[in-house]
Amino acid sequence: MKKLILLSAILISLMVELQAQVFKKENPLAHTYSIVARDPETGEMGVAVQSHWFSVGSIVAWGEAGVGVVATQSFVNPSFGPRGLELMKKGISAEESLDLLIASDEGREFRQLAILDVSGNVKAFTGNKCIEGAGHIVGENYSVQANLMLNDRIWGLMSRAFEQTKGPLAERMIAAMDAAQNAGGDIRGQQSASILVVRGNSTGNLWEDRLIDLRVEDHPQPIDEIKRLLKVYRAYEHMNNGDVAVEKNDMELAMKEYSAAMAMFPDNLEMKYWTAITLVNVGELDKALPMFKEIFSKDENWKILTPRLIKNEMLIADEETLQKIMNVN
Repeated sequence: MKKLILLSAILISLMVELQAQVFKKENPLAHTYSIVARDPETGEMGVAVQSHWFSVGSIVAWGEAGVGVVATQSFVNPSFGPRGLELMKKGISAEESLDLLIASDEGREFRQLAILDVSGNVKAFTGNKCIEGAGHIVGENYSVQANLMLNDRIWGLMSRAFEQTKGPLAERMIAAMDAAQNAGGDIRGQQSASILVVRGNSTGNLWEDRLIDLRVEDHPQPIDEIKRLLKVYRAYEHMNNGDVAVEKNDMELAMKEYSAAMAMFPDNLEMKYWTAITLVNVGELDKALPMFKEIFSKDENWKILTPRLIKNEMLIADEETLQKIMNVN
């Protein structure tokens, strides 16, 4: 049975390679540093990457819930991403998948590749023609890899940062990226970054399975920007949870979630607005009015929006309460 699975995997790999050659006239140059990782408690899997190259996430980072994640870099063979995922879907481990991909590629010594599967199996490869400094470290449930670095300390510091950082998988991966950049990073500098996190177990719905998908395509400090975007993402998680609570008429929970978001970004008018709306809905108009005053003074469109919320009961207010809000000054 295992021989049949391996034969099937090899055939799939060869077919996808032939398809890849149809559109790939040359290998893009995504010299970079990256991490593939899995959280054993949640099952989440992710890829984070940075490079002095435009839109690095679109060719380096690949992942699918219930399957695994792939980082293909250096002189990139982009087909390694979809092919690696397809092999793992067939039950081939990360280690075997990587071996099959590398064996099928005549340009293997120019490649750097890391693959992690849903069970936490992981393997990395650094070809001997990757530009120095180049190397990788495989740890428990993760691999860090880098090439064309300013020095050869990068991947070791990435490994240490990932292992020593506490918290969600995304924040731990970003800590590894931060460590790489602080140690010198890509010898050419910075340009783009991305982070992708998928569920360990697929729900069958892409919009639920892809938990985080953030990209910085062209920026002078992409790591700092991806860190900022991740913080915004976390704040909007609270906003989304607040919206769900409103739908369920749980105003106490909605207040808690909106307030948490606003605390993270106190100058964000949208977060402040929905917090004020929820304060009205829980009977705390006096606390909401100063917030409405600030919001309306900065953008009158929020004032225009407010009466429209009465009809669908997102704002629970009688006429007298509504007028107090509208006349705040």
